[in-house]
Amino acid sequence: MYNKTLSELAQDLEKKIISSKELVTYYLKRIEALRRLNAFITIDEERVRQEADESDSRRARGMARSKYDGIPIAIKDNICTAGLKTTCGSKMLHNFVSPYSATAYRKLQQAGFITLGKTNMDEFGMGSSTETSYYGPTTNPYDESKVAGGSSGGSAAAVAAGLAPAALGSDTGGSIRQPAAFCGIVGIKPTYGRVSRYGLIAYASSLDQIGTFGKNVADAATILALIAGYDACDSTSVPIGVDFDKKLNPDNINGKIIGVPEEYFIGVDEEIVRVVKRVAGDLERKGARIEPISLKYTEYAVPTYYLIATAEASSNLARFDGVQYGYRAEQARNCRELYVRTRSEGFGREVKRRIILGTFALSWGYYDAYYLQALKVRKLIIDDFKSAFGKVDFIIAPTTTTTAFGIGERISDPLSMYMSDVLTISANLAGIPALSVPAGLSRFNLPIGIQIMGKHFDETGVIDCAKAIEDIVGTFAPSL
Repeated sequence: MYNKTLSELAQDLEKKIISSKELVTYYLKRIEALRRLNAFITIDEERVRQEADESDSRRARGMARSKYDGIPIAIKDNICTAGLKTTCGSKMLHNFVSPYSATAYRKLQQAGFITLGKTNMDEFGMGSSTETSYYGPTTNPYDESKVAGGSSGGSAAAVAAGLAPAALGSDTGGSIRQPAAFCGIVGIKPTYGRVSRYGLIAYASSLDQIGTFGKNVADAATILALIAGYDACDSTSVPIGVDFDKKLNPDNINGKIIGVPEEYFIGVDEEIVRVVKRVAGDLERKGARIEPISLKYTEYAVPTYYLIATAEASSNLARFDGVQYGYRAEQARNCRELYVRTRSEGFGREVKRRIILGTFALSWGYYDAYYLQALKVRKLIIDDFKSAFGKVDFIIAPTTTTTAFGIGERISDPLSMYMSDVLTISANLAGIPALSVPAGLSRFNLPIGIQIMGKHFDETGVIDCAKAIEDIVGTFAPSL
């Protein structure tokens, strides 16, 4: 059952082979059996079963909201869900229940999806391994001594391990694509503005984007099509229609020009390089044209990202002060002590590090030298991609420099951890669509991901290219 796709589950529900109640019971039992993975932070079984009963009732009356009505889905814990805790993986929000729902989540509810639970994540999205979570790390289903990636590690692990058929995540600098690569599934970061950010608790507002996880390309694309579209509640939402909810067409790769940037292979594990280049060769045999390209500003992406992201985080997280909601330090003697103790006790080490970095970059005397300079370099990176897409249709590269690393291996070395995002952050800085699709398994049986980047709002082309790779390579699943 846990290996079935969304289409297969939808058919089973339509043919009454299984009910939504039976389906969620199956997944709840599997989550309990694999609790050691620590993929979920919050599961409200009463709510799950009630939603399933309501779905079955709708189907019995011939009033299913969509063909997916009754299928459970997992939601990253920084996406607001009315009536259900949204903690962002932090002590600061350990008891926060949002009074409203994120637009993306509400759209899934309107299609009849069941809220299976809220998945584990790096605290406020700040991390690349889900190790900064207040609730402990999520482990990799392929090797439980390894990380699942981050910050959406819980969502990725849940889908890979068959704890949920699909999931929502968020991507600020690779937080969907990197864990998707580590866990051997598909993860899509759409174009900035394609999916509403309303109800996504902000880390870095100009970089954050809600996206999807699926066992295969079709499932991830299906969920993305459901949540995409203009939303008046998000000022950055773009009124461009969804055009990728059609049948996937991997043959569209024929005649396309695919760029392979040399900078994305520097410092990458040799086995990953071989796998990605082999896939590029396979695409060429399917009719694509492979062209070497250069994205010369790639080397500046990491410092640019960590100046902009931390500056925006410093501003966004200023609201968590112990006054209105969330964690509140006890027995504070005055307002200043309340703020200091609440933020010192409520935030974890990595979040405090990034707030301090961002506050410094925005401080008087340093704004021009750091933050403003980073914005200028960001424009160069954007122009770099525009120039490349004037010559090629897509860009392919490794998603990560290594396969999943060991739990505890990098958590005490921030710079090493930050470099985990070196191949993914440029797409966020440029605002372009990007996804990770499995390209194979390493000699240690760990997944290897290949990243596809496309022009703004060309999700259709990127998804079709990913489907072509999936048809060549196949899909994978851990032995659990």
